[in-house]
Amino acid sequence: MVDLGLLGLTMQHFIDNMVSIPLIQPLIDYLLGIPVIGFVVAIILWRPMFALLIFPGLATLMTVLLFIIWFERKLTARIQWRRGPLEVLRWAEGIIQALADGLRYFFQEVIVHRDAHRPYFLQFPILIFIPVLLPLLFIPVGNIVGIRTPYALPITVAIVSLIPVFIVAIGWASNSRFAYIGTVREAFMYFAYEIPFILAVVSMILVYGTADMVTIVEKQSIPGIILNPIAALVFFISTVMATSRLPFEIPEADQEIAFGPFVEYSGIMFGLVMTIAYEKMYILSLLMSVLFLGGGNGPTIPLLGDLSAVIWMFIKTMVVMVALSFLRSIYARIRLDQALRISWTAMLQISLLAVAIGVVLNLANVV
Repeated sequence: MVDLGLLGLTMQHFIDNMVSIPLIQPLIDYLLGIPVIGFVVAIILWRPMFALLIFPGLATLMTVLLFIIWFERKLTARIQWRRGPLEVLRWAEGIIQALADGLRYFFQEVIVHRDAHRPYFLQFPILIFIPVLLPLLFIPVGNIVGIRTPYALPITVAIVSLIPVFIVAIGWASNSRFAYIGTVREAFMYFAYEIPFILAVVSMILVYGTADMVTIVEKQSIPGIILNPIAALVFFISTVMATSRLPFEIPEADQEIAFGPFVEYSGIMFGLVMTIAYEKMYILSLLMSVLFLGGGNGPTIPLLGDLSAVIWMFIKTMVVMVALSFLRSIYARIRLDQALRISWTAMLQISLLAVAIGVVLNLANVV
């Protein structure tokens, strides 16, 4: 028995809380019998670690990033009668183009211009991964969840809300007039969409009578999008704003300010900041799946065990992400004042309506 000392954890503890996959259980049992390999397998399949490393964690996040960036380019190209990424792995329609771009960024020089606040300029693109990765611990996928708490939903929303703060800090650290323009736009957009977004989440807390996301999923015999479609609409539009999808690609605005708060970055640092919007889109798509689409609920696949919920959750999340990507191809970007007007009038009003619907459903004990 392997002992982790001060943590007081043994291999049996990990085995008792492992992800159940009947299809490959004989192989798992065989690997568990091998001293070192068995311990590694037990840790990886331990539910909290599986949530952090596999799904909805780091491995799936990286895979989704590689796919959705390629898909968005390919979809936009098709709508515009072009081919899109093609040359890298041509027989697969250039599907690893994003990976090739990442390798190119990795080997490029990172240039820090002389006016930048150097320590912060280099630190913030790395530190922003803290609010990106932490929410993945609280998002449940069936029986798989990193940290279960009755306050999971408010904690997740609070952590996600820190991402724009880091983006503003990145613009400040760049100490560039063009980065400042993008930073101010990001700040305006943040205050505009955050209130309707939070109200949409609050309305769903009222509907289900809990902020525990595991319980929320368990109560969704009727998907949340049917119970409170107004909240789902507000959440979706807020997600479009929060991830700078068109028509709200206002902080970056390539034709005007060249890439907003990130204009001064190059090399691997540019690669890191470029993916922030996609990472946030993944997290918010997971949240939308949990609140409005039933999370990991779906027909049980006995041979897959706990992975059955993973598959359904992944499919629902990808549907939301594909819908968000599709907007890039069919809408022109609107002006900042138009976006703010929409947020502070129409969106705020319908988000209050969503809260009212949540109160009524709560009082009627519909769920």
